Amino acid sequence: MKKVLSALAATTILCSASAASAESLKIGFLATLSGPPAVLGQHMRDGFLLGVKENDGKLGGLDTEVLVVDDELKPDAALTKVQGLLERDKVDMMAGVVFSNVMMAVYKPVIEAETIFIGANAGPSPIAGKGCSPYFFSTSWQNDQNHEVMGKYATQKGYKRVVVMAPNYQAGKDAIAGFKRHYEGEIADEVYTKLGQLDFSAELARIADTKPDAIFTFMPGGMGVNLVKQYDQAGLKEGIPFLSAFTVDETTLPATQDTAVGLFAGAQWASNLDNAANAKFVADFKAEYGYAPSLYAAQGYDAARLIDGALERTGGDKSKDALMAALKTAPFESVRGDFSFNTNQFPVQDFYLVKAVNKDGAYVTEAVEKVFDDKGDAYAESCRM
Repeated sequence: MKKVLSALAATTILCSASAASAESLKIGFLATLSGPPAVLGQHMRDGFLLGVKENDGKLGGLDTEVLVVDDELKPDAALTKVQGLLERDKVDMMAGVVFSNVMMAVYKPVIEAETIFIGANAGPSPIAGKGCSPYFFSTSWQNDQNHEVMGKYATQKGYKRVVVMAPNYQAGKDAIAGFKRHYEGEIADEVYTKLGQLDFSAELARIADTKPDAIFTFMPGGMGVNLVKQYDQAGLKEGIPFLSAFTVDETTLPATQDTAVGLFAGAQWASNLDNAANAKFVADFKAEYGYAPSLYAAQGYDAARLIDGALERTGGDKSKDALMAALKTAPFESVRGDFSFNTNQFPVQDFYLVKAVNKDGAYVTEAVEKVFDDKGDAYAESCRM
């Protein structure tokens, strides 16, 4: 909490300094910053603010004001706060959003207000397909994609029967759909839990009785921490391989530590990706915040760099038509390397099998192998733009 308050104070200072300039940019940044999942929003926000700070508080040469708002993981509260950002604060654009239930609540009013929206995490399938909008750009992924990595990996490993488990909301359903898309074996059981659930004893007993060749799960934040620990305590780790996405990463590893070392996951980013932008980002992020960045931080950072690159291309012109045309060209060096926008304005990018490791006392994920090269999502064909 101290870190969150400190970062918000820093944001307020940034805002105050920039508000004095007539040629300025005002961004509403929505993130989950309270409760067990707050660490996800913290990483995403810190990555974005780092991207602004490295440019001396400017994006594309414009003094930049970032209004950070906690959505509390409550769709109704998020909607009210977004309406305030749009109507009272008159933001030039919106960015952020961790959870898909929040995204589904705020997406329509933002794009109906014809406000540019840079999504830095949640990528629910409805907005990647028929519900796509020229005002929405994503610097993360479509929800299914990192899970598709694990579906393909499970097939390659020859796992014949797999139990899949995810929270019962849009991102959880997208996760299981993504896994199934590339998994050729049998789904031995399909388990949906409550969003925010922290006790998995009943589900683990069910998995033990099923005796699958592996389990695949999506449990972000505090849910993932508890699941990994309880999976180990139940004695399942050695007998049933644990595959995941957004469950074993730099937001959960500080809590799970050695319990998670050796576990595999799917991701589009890792700290060891070999490119100059990523090396700089990882070093700068650790120096600024004192902890290792996650993919959430990387996506937040890329969102700021995308806005900066687009405004550089327009010469500081933030009019919607000019800025949207520039954003489409993805004029920045992504920390993940290859990056371009598909027809639905979600990324075309590489995806990796990553592994949790203890690197000189720091628990991080590292890319083991590339699973998909320059891959778009499964819903782009349904987008009519």
